[in-house]
Amino acid sequence: MNYVVVDLEMNPVDRTFREVRRRMNEEVIEFGAVRLDASFRQEATFQCYVEPEYGPIRKHITSLTGITQAMVAGRDHYADCFRRFVDWVGGAETRIYSWSMSDIKQLKKECRYKMPSFDVGWLEERWVDLQQEFDDRLGLHNSLALKHALGAMDHQFEGTQHTALDDAINTSAILVLMQDDAKFRATMQPVLDILQPQEDLSSSIGDLCPDLLKWKQEE
Repeated sequence: MNYVVVDLEMNPVDRTFREVRRRMNEEVIEFGAVRLDASFRQEATFQCYVEPEYGPIRKHITSLTGITQAMVAGRDHYADCFRRFVDWVGGAETRIYSWSMSDIKQLKKECRYKMPSFDVGWLEERWVDLQQEFDDRLGLHNSLALKHALGAMDHQFEGTQHTALDDAINTSAILVLMQDDAKFRATMQPVLDILQPQEDLSSSIGDLCPDLLKWKQEE
């Protein structure tokens, strides 16, 4: 069994394409993925920029992801990049993970519009929501954002946030930790302590993970 962790960056479909927007609101502009072997060791990475077909890169997307129109101009369109990704993922023994189900929802929408002959069931059979598995393991009722989960692990984010490959690599660190239940529980115990109802949350825990403490207080 191999394991692939994937992350996507998207750009909104321009409002002038009204018919397209009825089918999908965004287009993938970057694929990023990391493949782990049966022992959860990193063995390969995949990265692909995609030229959007229905509007240029928006300014706020460039601000968020660092992806400019110049970076995607002349690149392959979605169908070609997606086929390369599918070939890279490999056989049926590979399981695919993402943080939440938003990425597979995007792929399904875009495949149905741009590649109607592709069987999207292929994705659903292999896809796992790692965020949900993480939340279930901790007994959380509200989902943690990726940066909060990494902060809870005291894991320093490697690379740049909202860069597809870097996000995928950092997400894979969570998957790896979750394979050792005792280590996972020991690592996450301070977070479990925060999330238990208390009269006074520890300031030291707040100092350790301020973003998570703020998230708890805003519930």
